[in-house]
Amino acid sequence: MQIQQAINTACSSLGLDRREAQLLLLHALDKPLIDRAWLIAHDTDSLAGTAELRYIELARRRASGTPLPYLTGKIEFHGMPLQVDGRVLIPRPDTETLVDWALECLTDIGQAEDPPPQIIDLGTGSGAVALAMARFLAQTGRTGEVHALDVSPDALALAQANAERLDLRVQFMLGAWLTGISARYDLIVSNPPYIAEGDPHLAALGHEPRLALISGPDGLDAIRIIVRQAPDNLRPGGWLLLEHGWDQALAVRELLTRAGFADVQSRRDLAGIERCSGGRWPG
Repeated sequence: MQIQQAINTACSSLGLDRREAQLLLLHALDKPLIDRAWLIAHDTDSLAGTAELRYIELARRRASGTPLPYLTGKIEFHGMPLQVDGRVLIPRPDTETLVDWALECLTDIGQAEDPPPQIIDLGTGSGAVALAMARFLAQTGRTGEVHALDVSPDALALAQANAERLDLRVQFMLGAWLTGISARYDLIVSNPPYIAEGDPHLAALGHEPRLALISGPDGLDAIRIIVRQAPDNLRPGGWLLLEHGWDQALAVRELLTRAGFADVQSRRDLAGIERCSGGRWPG
């Protein structure tokens, strides 16, 4: 089978999106995923038998619902190439809203007269958020410590591998939110599970770890715990930033306000949805 024929067959017979069909074929051929132009230049090349079989298997799995990043093992987040698999939630572009807000806070933290910033990412998963902050510190020549915590040893192993591959310094810890943590931070960030039990959208997320998705009857159980615990772990003036569901911003702002946070506000993602909410601890 020729390259172009293989792609056309995956699209017509299995219903794959053309871009995804191309990316899967590049992966089957051990080519960089950015090299789609190579496929066009070699569209009449014949596939080796092993590559063809591998591509057919990948295409069938994608057609059955397996997310593309789990098949390629790769995704880009905030300009960083990350490895992902079924141990962790796939980082979404929406979460870059949380990172951008966190980097704004970091810009104002740890000036010359202040101690280096202390940061923790709760429920780190693949390490995406923590690694983006660690890269910011490295690129700007700032000192500071980034901690990343997760309740899943498997997730921490993957996050650690991402940190080593990217040569970024993050201290990884096993634990459930801030339970047992005595350190105080200038910035606490989290993209916790926030989908309600029984939410119909869960059916489309069946390949991702439920531990990273579901959080009680209304989806806010984890956020309630974090908001309750955070004041004991924030320095005066420190920020707590939380990602949440498309319809949860008001509820999260109310939780932050009742807990005593100041400057409570929300940030919108590229689709205009209030995706993150946070507040500053007055001390």
